[in-house]
Amino acid sequence: MPTQTLPSRIADPSLADEGRERIDWAESRMPVLANMREELQDAQPLEGRRVAGCLHVTKETAVLMRTLNAAGAEVTLCASNPLSTQDDVAAALAEEGIHVYAEHGIDDEGYYECVDSALDHEPHFTMDDGGDLVSTLHEERPDQLDDVVGGTEETTTGVTRFEAMARDGVLEYPIVAVNDAQTKHFFDNRYGTGQSTIDGIVRGTSHLFAGSKVVVGGYGWCGRGIAMRAEGMGARVTVTEIDPVRALEAAMDGFDVEPMVDAAEDADVIVTSTGNKHVVDEDVLEAADDGCIVANAGHFDHEIDKAWLEDNADREEAREGVVEYTLDDGSSLILLGEGRLVNLAMAEGHPPEVMDMSFANQARSVLFLDENHERLDPDVHDVPKAVDEDIAARKLDAMGMEIDELTDEQEDYLTGWKEGT
Repeated sequence: MPTQTLPSRIADPSLADEGRERIDWAESRMPVLANMREELQDAQPLEGRRVAGCLHVTKETAVLMRTLNAAGAEVTLCASNPLSTQDDVAAALAEEGIHVYAEHGIDDEGYYECVDSALDHEPHFTMDDGGDLVSTLHEERPDQLDDVVGGTEETTTGVTRFEAMARDGVLEYPIVAVNDAQTKHFFDNRYGTGQSTIDGIVRGTSHLFAGSKVVVGGYGWCGRGIAMRAEGMGARVTVTEIDPVRALEAAMDGFDVEPMVDAAEDADVIVTSTGNKHVVDEDVLEAADDGCIVANAGHFDHEIDKAWLEDNADREEAREGVVEYTLDDGSSLILLGEGRLVNLAMAEGHPPEVMDMSFANQARSVLFLDENHERLDPDVHDVPKAVDEDIAARKLDAMGMEIDELTDEQEDYLTGWKEGT
């Protein structure tokens, strides 16, 4: 591996050895990407291409960066959240020949300086987790848009933003919605978010879930996972929703369904996972039970009205990332990770086994864009079904599992129409 550190902005280069050990650990548990990397290393399909990623700088993301680099790409990485960067991983990647612009705990100004630094490398492809590269290019660097071949998006939040841009006719290049791939949202959003969110809350507070009331804001794939895992640990789970179909689904899955302000009154833990603003607002914060833990599993940190807390409560940092706010009536609330993604602000994010599929989708989507961008409109596009199925098949193979195949008779029956009852 290269040992010369390329232009980067990292916290501590001396952490590189520690970071490399962490990346190697994740890589050993990501067989789909490892297998893909072996194939791409020989073919070099991305030789001469520049890829900029605005992703969580974790050990799992590092395996994706290694894969793209092995495919011949010049790779640049900045963080998609100020609290999600693992500084040792950033140092290791910088030493391995990746341009890295990320520091844990960086302020907002520094965060966007890192985004700009990544875009200074004039990428042909963008890889987003929340949409900051795409929005910055369109709003502040339109002169670079002609050189961009396509982009990918990892989150529901980013896909929603790009769909709005496409509807308004302002999106200038095709985006593949990696988030919507079945091998992403069925697994990453549900099992990854479910486990890692609980992990972050427990690491920050040592809270006992058994017997406690947990309120989950939103019953999308992330909310489903959180509710499922909290229930599995013995919690009494209440779901809040604005969508009647999802609310009905939550009820049919065995969860209570209430408005957020009512559910908060006897809540021990509130977790938001909606992607929307002020899901936990002033009314909810005032109604919340004394000592309630409040955390966010959505991409941006505005699901909880932090500004209201700062203006209306006394603040005391109980431990790193854990702030207790005391209201005028003497009751208190505990906010985790500044209201940012609790699984990354307080823990290490999703397990590598689930990110293996998500990042395999990212790598394959870049290859798809490289081969097909000329025929793709500047719109949001699905991950091709064949890619989804290939990743699932590779994962099953890595797990030592096999599935049945249709016989000729079954194939004829499914594709014909003459044979009835």
